Amino acid sequence: MGNAVRGAIAFIPSERCQRFLVGDLKEMPLDRTLDLSGRQLRRLPAVACVFHELVKLYLSDNHLSSLPLELQGLRKLQLLALDFNCFEEFPPAICGLPQLNILYLGNNRLHHLPRELKELKELNTLWLETNCFTDFPQVVCELTNLKTLHLGYNLIRSLPDELRRLEELRSVWLAGNQLTDFPPVLMEMPFLAVIDVDRNKIRQFPSLSHMQGLKLVIYDHNPCINAPAVGEGVRRVGRWADSPDDEKEEDGTKVVSEAPPEEGEVCAEDQQDA
Repeated sequence: MGNAVRGAIAFIPSERCQRFLVGDLKEMPLDRTLDLSGRQLRRLPAVACVFHELVKLYLSDNHLSSLPLELQGLRKLQLLALDFNCFEEFPPAICGLPQLNILYLGNNRLHHLPRELKELKELNTLWLETNCFTDFPQVVCELTNLKTLHLGYNLIRSLPDELRRLEELRSVWLAGNQLTDFPPVLMEMPFLAVIDVDRNKIRQFPSLSHMQGLKLVIYDHNPCINAPAVGEGVRRVGRWADSPDDEKEEDGTKVVSEAPPEEGEVCAEDQQDA
């Protein structure tokens, strides 16, 4: 009953009704963190934009589809969580947060990122999983401080060569996309520590043994005919992950004695796990 009442009140724009949803916030939280997740919000309460010393703002699991420009007043904001909302367009106000370094926007309906995103010079963590991207958002390649990128469960088919510019990038999560080939640009990024290409359509993997920084590669649930060869100490998650890389083709990939699956057929293990 509580959630039903909150859901109904969320449509009423009066300040009194908004206070019912978010509580009577009059003072800056001592830890400079404001958590308004799961409040059935359809608009950002004005009170959230007056705490100019705020460092973390959690707005996950609401019904937000836009943000007011007043959000830019939070000049010291470092973390903004907007996952599990209803955003179809990237809110422009976010690009005016100069100290932002962590942005969660997964599980929305985004299909495009604005050029202004490059103004977030401090951004090091970007989560955009489970949205509607059909192409890799090119502006991401200009986020030179980015360390973690999560673009899983979209409809991306390839990665741009410009991604190699992100020399600080250490983990890239691309599960559940439409990749048919292992992205060549990733092989030119030896500083990567984590690569996740689980649940794509990759049939053959190149050798990754030259990637000295690599610690984990996840390639399960692909219709693959081989496992990627990796250096000593690198963990693999996928078919033949525990097999030694003692038999190599000229390109360094694992020799598989069984016949490869027919065109359109996936590994039996994948069908069981699906």
